[in-house]
Amino acid sequence: MVRPMTDALATWVDGQAANSLPLPDRGLEFGDGLYETLAVREGGLRLLDRHLARLQEGCRRLAIDAPARATLVAELRRAAAIPGAGLVKLVLTRGAGGTGYVADAVTPRRIVQAFLPRIRAPEWATQGVAVRRCRLRLAEQPALAGLKHLNRLEQVLARREWADPAIAEGLTSDVHGYVVCGTMTNVFAVYADSIVTPELARCGVAGVVRAQALDWLAEAGHRVVVRDLRDAELDAAREIFLTNAVIGAWPVRALDGRTYEPGPVCRELQQRLARAWESAEAGVCAS
Repeated sequence: MVRPMTDALATWVDGQAANSLPLPDRGLEFGDGLYETLAVREGGLRLLDRHLARLQEGCRRLAIDAPARATLVAELRRAAAIPGAGLVKLVLTRGAGGTGYVADAVTPRRIVQAFLPRIRAPEWATQGVAVRRCRLRLAEQPALAGLKHLNRLEQVLARREWADPAIAEGLTSDVHGYVVCGTMTNVFAVYADSIVTPELARCGVAGVVRAQALDWLAEAGHRVVVRDLRDAELDAAREIFLTNAVIGAWPVRALDGRTYEPGPVCRELQQRLARAWESAEAGVCAS
């Protein structure tokens, strides 16, 4: 049995060109796997090292045999070289086999796809985005917290809460009322004495741009704090911005009707990212 692929520019399964996915597969059956979405610029892969490090950590924690780094790099670069590619997606499933939830001696499966870039309003990066709070509350599961695993139903449900194209993102909180992340982004709030991003030890995804931003902002002399962030604290923030590997950084201009000005910290991060993309700084963009 095969499952047809989406409208990707090109697809490879375990290194071979394909237009379908062999079944069964534990990624489809149980969400048993991991994925990474990498931005491409002029054939180069943004934040490749950080993506591979997160994937490696996910393999360790889920006890999936990690493919050889050289294999992954070669396959990702091949996809990035496809004319017009703006995104490359890597899905690593545990593979096929096992009995129910038991998956002994299973060979992992690699799926690599190249896509056109995602088109978003260019003014969102300059003028900021409108954001809403989601009703859905993220469940706590420390064993999966931080990972880019295939179990994304919470994000699917949260994203279904609005259809207004002017709303770029929704913020999710946990069952205790702490802000965790957006449906597809990480959150930073800037105060007079610190820059705060939520703790992700219980749930949420630890984004690669979030990790890069934590390093860069600290190097620049900012006091950066990773801690639980109450939803009400967002009202007192001087600026709020969102990050992920595809958008880079977006300032927030409105959150459920409250307005903010795009601030200097987000601008600083955007400029640092732009310079890094141009110069391939510290492996931030690898060809």
